[in-house]
Amino acid sequence: MEKKGLLIVVSGPSGAGKGTVLAHTASKYPNLKYSVSVTTRAPRDKEVDGVNYFFKTEEEFQAMKKDGEFLECKSVYGKSYGTPRFYVEKQLGEGYDVVLEIDTEGALEVKNVYPDCVMVFISPAKRSTIEERLRNRSTESEEQIKLRTQSALKELKQAVFYDYIVVNEDAQQGADDIISIIQAEKCKVKNNKKFIDDLILGGK
Repeated sequence: MEKKGLLIVVSGPSGAGKGTVLAHTASKYPNLKYSVSVTTRAPRDKEVDGVNYFFKTEEEFQAMKKDGEFLECKSVYGKSYGTPRFYVEKQLGEGYDVVLEIDTEGALEVKNVYPDCVMVFISPAKRSTIEERLRNRSTESEEQIKLRTQSALKELKQAVFYDYIVVNEDAQQGADDIISIIQAEKCKVKNNKKFIDDLILGGK
């Protein structure tokens, strides 16, 4: 089978439980690596360059953008963020499966640049779950909850552009579903052409 890993792009609305599902996935599937983003914001306490983020100046970031070094990038509150192609391709080349948790807009950008990526949308089982989970966080105002709920509904409309949907009723089951998706993708003929060629030529 092919050694090169898969790029798994994961999206979902606020309140869908993406982080929890992916944390369970990583604990069950050690070959999974999280993508490390580039940012122009300053490091926070205990953040390590190359581990939490790749910290760059705005000038360095714009030079990388001009040279096409990002799978996607955007500006948030005056700071720039991007997914570095070099890091993703290095991890994939070493055989790791790389997960990129990103919003739907960025995910579609990645799909255009890296069409072989596997697109997974994590959704709550019920619309009401989105608002319930946001309220349970107890970190946002009523106005913020309403804005996030409206944004979540917009993101749900983008699910049709994804390859798979994982309904998060139980985080452990959601993790198992993602692992099953990865395993199924690895068995696809298109991902094993070299393996087939080696068999035909008598290789191992």
